[in-house]
Parts: sequence; structure tokens; C-alpha cells
Amino acid sequence: MTADPTTSRSALRMALRGDLLDFTAAPAWGAVESTAVRFRPDHWLLIDGGRIAGVQSQAPDDSWTRHDHRGRLILPGFVDTHVHSPQLEVIASYGTELLDWLDTYTFPAERRYADAAEAQQGAARFLDALLAHGTTSAVVFPTVHKVSADTLFAAAQQRGMRLIAGKVLMDRHAPDGLRDDVAQAERDCIELIERWHGQARLAYAVTVRFAPTSTPAQLAMAGALCAAHPGVYMQTHLAENRDEVQWVRELFPDARSYLDVYERAGLLNARSVFAHGIWLDEADRHALREAGAQIAHSPSSNLFLGSGLFDWPATEAAGVAVSVATDVGGGTSLSMLRTLGDAYKVQALNGQRLTAWKALHASTAGAAAALGLGDEIGSLNAGCAADICVWDWAAGPVAERRMDVAHGLHERVFAWMTLGDERNLVASWVAGVKRYERRQG
Repeated sequence: MTADPTTSRSALRMALRGDLLDFTAAPAWGAVESTAVRFRPDHWLLIDGGRIAGVQSQAPDDSWTRHDHRGRLILPGFVDTHVHSPQLEVIASYGTELLDWLDTYTFPAERRYADAAEAQQGAARFLDALLAHGTTSAVVFPTVHKVSADTLFAAAQQRGMRLIAGKVLMDRHAPDGLRDDVAQAERDCIELIERWHGQARLAYAVTVRFAPTSTPAQLAMAGALCAAHPGVYMQTHLAENRDEVQWVRELFPDARSYLDVYERAGLLNARSVFAHGIWLDEADRHALREAGAQIAHSPSSNLFLGSGLFDWPATEAAGVAVSVATDVGGGTSLSMLRTLGDAYKVQALNGQRLTAWKALHASTAGAAAALGLGDEIGSLNAGCAADICVWDWAAGPVAERRMDVAHGLHERVFAWMTLGDERNLVASWVAGVKRYERRQG
């Protein structure tokens, strides 16, 4: 039977009713009243063919499939700019700082991803967990094994997600089963780039674990890959922990700083995503700004591992883009709401106050812009992919009462951000397809 074209067209057209929140610009630091915030309570978000078609206050006609979420909050899906897919099983591991934590917990977990079945199951588990926490796009570290990147890309393609990832590069200071070599790693990366970069909503990232686990030859190879394949991203860790910074100083005595190690290797550019960036100086921030690179701030991980307090205002004042990341498994949850709550605490310890607007912008439109994807994700603008999440304003009697007495929009949104988590999430759509829905009861 030939499908009715009208019916087929209608199936692609849907409308979500709720309180729409996104951003038209970057909010200023500390401003609780901001013209950058776009809040449209009780409006309809129109989605056609997987993309946002518009917003209106009146109900659309019967050619649209309507989903009535009045009294709920509707946002773009979160963008997690630094997270490790194989590390779900090492969340909440006790008693170590960064370098010991890697040896004790992380590396044993990652070694299992050499097995294709384990990698495939892990990729599905990880991506479904992201969607169940309200994250629809992510920049991801798999493992050193080529199969871990292959299976992650395949699973993301199946779900229609915007994903940036790449095989981890690590040819020294790592245990057996987690080291590669320069020549084979280069071949693996090129094959993965040719297979996945630019396919559907996928992009490749040249993925250096961190400077200590790559020889100078491997770092140079990674820089050459970036130069040879315009459009690929680069992701790595930077200045997370003081012992790590000292180790880098010993391994690379000719470099001015940790960041300078990467810059000398050709790894500092506008598509570079540097996780952490806690222990930087003004010269480092200047170099980041000049290159157009970003810092993926990972507050939950920084607190849990005792790594330090990221100076967000100084980084922003230097002109460096800041996005927000869960950094699971150093981070303790895939929930961006929990992570933003921790980001507020980090800044409070620095004597600063992070607004809900700055936090949410850095995990939606700001993150998208830093990745060069502002026309696709991170906002409710017409033409963007319909990566959308619906949230309850409050979950449970305590949060409900807090919401009842909140004054003004910022207070309401800040209470939601601080008290909320994945339990507030009602549903997640990716490119207009529902990929997660909370079970009733």
C-alpha cells in the first residue's frame, strides 16, 4: 500500500506546548536581569522534519501533532563538551586524586573496551544515559581502542545525535592493553576520519589523552592530522591538577607551560576543546583567545578529585570561551543540572556568583557557539535541529514549595537548576524523534 503523503507529512510535523527558554546572546557575568534571555511562557514550539519551524502563542491547526506540556519548561538539549563514555562504571570511586585515580580505576575500566561486544554495549548504555539526563549532544572520549570509537559513532548515528569523538591517543605511561604506537594510531585515526567525519551528525576529534601519555612524536602526529584534515576537532586535558602540571614540566622542560606543549605540536586552534584549564596563567589565556579555543569547565570532577577551583570570570575576561562538562567518571553524574549546581559552588568558593543564565548559556547556546555549531544546536531558533528536552519545574514537595515562593524568573530558574536533576526530565527529542520518555509512576 502506498503511504498517504498527507499522513506522512503530518507525522513529521509536531508542536510542543510549554514554557520556552533559550538565549539570543551571551549573558553578562553576574547579571540576573538580562536581555540575552528569551523566555516565552505557554507557547508552542513547532517542529517540522526534525527541525524547529517556529514559535507561536496560539495552538496550531490539526495538521500538527500536538504535545501539551503546559506548566513545564522546554529547553534545547544540553551540550556536554567533555565526557568519557567508558567511565560510567568508575563514577563514585573512593579516595584518590587524578593520577592515582587513572591508574586505580579508569585504566582498568577502559581496557575492557578492546572487546567489540563490550564496546558496543558500553556505547549504547552511555548514549541512552545521556539522553535520560537531558543531554542530546556531546564531545566524548572513548578509549585507545579503535573499536571503541567505531561503536560509539555507530550508536550515535543510530540515535541521530550530534556527537564529536575520536580514538584516544596514548603511547606511553599507560598500562599494557592501553598503549598504541604512532604509526598504527595514525592509520586508525585516518580510517575513522574517512568513515565517520561529516557523516550524519558526527564529527571526528583528534583525541590526545593528555600530554604525559603521548610521546613528542605522537603529539606531532596528532598536530599533523589536524592540519591535514581541516574541520576535525581536537580534544585533550589541560592543567587539571597541580601534580599533573609538575609532571608535564618535567617531561617537557623546553615548553613555557602545559598549554605550550600542545601549541608547539600544532594542537591549539579554533576547534580545540581543552578540559579543565584550572592552573593557567595570563599568557596561556591569551594564547587560547588568539587561537579561538575553548575551556570545557568540569566542576563536579574538579571538586570530587580535589583538583582545584576554575577561575571562570578571569577566563571569560581574557576572551576565552567557557563551556560546561560533566567529565564522567571523575564527575559524579551525567546530569548537567547537578553539574551546573557544582559550578555555582566552585565560583562561590572563589568569591563569585554564577547566575543561572551564565550557567545555562554555557551548557546550551554558548557551548554550541564555541564548537562552531550555533546554527544547529543549543537554541530554539527556526532552522536548528529539534534537539529538545521537556522538564518539570519541580520534583518533590521541597522543590515544589521552593518554586511556589520564588520571586521573578531568575529565582525560579536558579531554584530549578539547583534542586533539579534527571528526575525532572520528562522527555528528550533528537532531531524531532523522541529518544527518551520518563516512565509514569
